[in-house]
Amino acid sequence: MLYLQIPLLAVLLAGGDNEDAFQEPISLQGNYISYLYNHSWAQSWGSVWLDEMQIQSWESNSGSITFLRPWAKSNFNNKEMTIVEKLAHLGHIELLHTLRNYASEWKLGYPFEIQITGGCELHPGGHMVSFSQLAYEGSELLSFQNSSWVPSPEGGTRAQQIGTVLNQRNVSNKLTLEMISNACPRFLLGLLDAGKADLQRQVKPEAWLSTRPNPGPDHQLLVCHVSGFYPKPISVMWMRGEQAQQSSQQSDILPNADGTWYLRIFLDVEATETSGLSCRVTHSSLEGQDIILYLDRPNSKGLIILAVMLPLLLLLTGLAFWLKKHWTHCVPPPTLLPLERFQQPRDSKPT
Repeated sequence: MLYLQIPLLAVLLAGGDNEDAFQEPISLQGNYISYLYNHSWAQSWGSVWLDEMQIQSWESNSGSITFLRPWAKSNFNNKEMTIVEKLAHLGHIELLHTLRNYASEWKLGYPFEIQITGGCELHPGGHMVSFSQLAYEGSELLSFQNSSWVPSPEGGTRAQQIGTVLNQRNVSNKLTLEMISNACPRFLLGLLDAGKADLQRQVKPEAWLSTRPNPGPDHQLLVCHVSGFYPKPISVMWMRGEQAQQSSQQSDILPNADGTWYLRIFLDVEATETSGLSCRVTHSSLEGQDIILYLDRPNSKGLIILAVMLPLLLLLTGLAFWLKKHWTHCVPPPTLLPLERFQQPRDSKPT
């Protein structure tokens, strides 16, 4: 069953003794999806994720692995990665062969989709948990435990039939166990070492508030926007004083084009009950200095605009006053001839 861990086959060649400590669990997960349109036509994709960051992709038509991060090879050289690509291709062919041979017996009606995930999760202190599951149309059928496949209680007869076939392949099961239990953590630690600078970067979030009309009468929908933060874990909550507003609704955390994250958090309130509300943002990059935006106070953007406009207004006022004064002093009044030129002295005699 080489195909069960296509994205993680590389770890069989890996080694390493990275002893870094982790503050939070970190997972390495490989995903494989095969969509069979009919008995002769299928499309398949693979991807590798470090937590929620995709680092590799694989596509059956090209048969090659695409590295989405400069350090996504871990400590593998080009020769070793070429071996991985060949194994991935062979595993893919084996999967399709098995599915087509047993499609009728397992009642897999075309078109259908098979999903396989596998990997490992490292916890603080170095404790490792390995996992692998096989799903049909999004519903889990089997999970890999110890060295065999165990049917899911919800999988029914189909899960039992597939598990029976897979558990007859002892060599493949031993290979699966080796990959997820021993090799996967070594490859994961290699990734963490190679990508340390990228993975440990901290980008501070920006936050701002807005309001939206609410369908309810006399209500407002308040929105707190938070964008540009990295890493992904973040806490955003509407507050009234020190009391968290449990009715807050958070959107999905979505990626920005630069690899940072963005989210919104909503609060539906009565229009007369907005006093004292604020949005609090807590993120590792802020180093304990939470961002707090108050709904009933000028936001930072308004203060910035005011700080720029006020000096400009004063400058323009002063310039106008100076021009007026300068114009008054520089333009002479009309020239007048002395009055005495038009008057004769009283004691003079006409000639």
